[in-house]
Amino acid sequence: MPVLWTLNPAKFWPAKVRLMSLVFTDHLISWMIAVPFLTIAVVLFLPSDQWVRRVALAGTLTNLGLTGVLWSGFDLSTKGMQFVERSEWMPTFNIAYAVGVDGISILLVLLTTLLSPLCVLASWKVIDTKVKAFMGLVLLVEGAMIVVFTALDMFLFFMLWEVTMIPMYFMIILWGGPDRVAAGIKFVLYSLTGSLLLLVGILGLYLHGGHSFDMLHLARQSYPTDTQAWIFLAFLLAFAIKLPMVPFHSWLPDAHSEAPTAGSVILAGVLLKMGGYGFLRFCLPMLPDACERFGPAVLWLSVVAILYGGCLALAQSDLKKLVAYSSISHMGFVTLGIFSFNSQGIQGAVLQMFNHGITTGALFLAVGQLYDRTHSRLISDYGGLHKPMPRFVVFLSIFSVASFGLPGASNFIGEFLVLVGASYTSFVRVLLAMGGIVLAAAYMLWMLQRVVLGEAPRKIALLPDLSVRETVTLVPLTVMIFLVGLYPGPLMQLLDASVTNLLEQTKGAIPVDLAVLD
Repeated sequence: MPVLWTLNPAKFWPAKVRLMSLVFTDHLISWMIAVPFLTIAVVLFLPSDQWVRRVALAGTLTNLGLTGVLWSGFDLSTKGMQFVERSEWMPTFNIAYAVGVDGISILLVLLTTLLSPLCVLASWKVIDTKVKAFMGLVLLVEGAMIVVFTALDMFLFFMLWEVTMIPMYFMIILWGGPDRVAAGIKFVLYSLTGSLLLLVGILGLYLHGGHSFDMLHLARQSYPTDTQAWIFLAFLLAFAIKLPMVPFHSWLPDAHSEAPTAGSVILAGVLLKMGGYGFLRFCLPMLPDACERFGPAVLWLSVVAILYGGCLALAQSDLKKLVAYSSISHMGFVTLGIFSFNSQGIQGAVLQMFNHGITTGALFLAVGQLYDRTHSRLISDYGGLHKPMPRFVVFLSIFSVASFGLPGASNFIGEFLVLVGASYTSFVRVLLAMGGIVLAAAYMLWMLQRVVLGEAPRKIALLPDLSVRETVTLVPLTVMIFLVGLYPGPLMQLLDASVTNLLEQTKGAIPVDLAVLD
């Protein structure tokens, strides 16, 4: 009898399990990064546009499944980074391939992998030229964003931060509207300016932090007050452009209005979050004294953004620009929460980033579906949509009321926590920020009234309702809106240990007594 048949397979099962753990579980984040790039390699050799779409969808759904595996293995009680992978890359400059996640970054990774397959579905029929290139860009930005949200090395972070700009630029200029070239160039100029300032801040930390790009190491170092101030200003301008904060916001409405639907979803849903994430990853743990020094100014700029963005949204006659200006207002809540320097404010800010990605991404999908039928974004061209498109109206209404923070919808819990956190620093700012919520209700309800109600013009009365594919695209976001709004506990538990660890790293930058918050 061959020796093989005399062996007991049970003896080798533990070894197989260890091998699978070594190859898959121990390198889960690397697999998540690799999947989009491997999918691009496959897509390049596909002859049919239909197969390009199918494979791109399969690749993005695979990453969404891997995110579920990542979530299921995440330890809620651990404060530090988990699923850490580290290997030398350029040892001469102390540059390493280092990735890992905590409760903050895993939530943004989930947002990225959730929106990516929906962008593929939204572009299924609309993008009918250069399909292979477009799907490749969607996959490229997904892979780059996963690296940005998991990087533990500043060089790796910066390199993929730059990469995210490339697919967005080409989406705008190749598949955008009539003014796409000007919008694309404006987007690139602002992005490059922010990137140069980010590089200045990173080099400052490298030179004063022991010539290391290790973000965990740099967060444990102490820096002179003046050094912190200059580095913080570089980071502040870089992240303010990306977020964007007022007065660095003028690129956003043009980019949104000219980008294709998937580009707008990626831009609002994921790319804007890089600014808020940068504040949480760089400024708070590494530059606590500068945060305390400049924090009040950032808080007031946040209030200005909330009110100014709301007023501009209220004045819009273009559906896409209305949603774009609403993003400026909503992202003002993010910085208001972050620079409140307490657990409620920071948890609310991270939840606001996640919820904004869901609701604003959903609104851009809905506006895109409407534009595909009429090729008009003007609110005045619509009316009476409740008759020809009842299913669409249900989804649009849900997304609109969720956007202004109706209780029971996702945005409510994030804005509520931000306002609670901000109340420990200034109740006046809280009252002013609440004015932004009133403005949001005004422009969203007014938009619904003009688009949905009344008598439908002849061309509107003939519009077809949502197809099965379009409905499938919107259902996951609707479920997330109600799931987070009615049961936010799991997300808050996910954030709790990481936010606590972040506040401990921030040291003296907390201007309120933490004992009061317990």
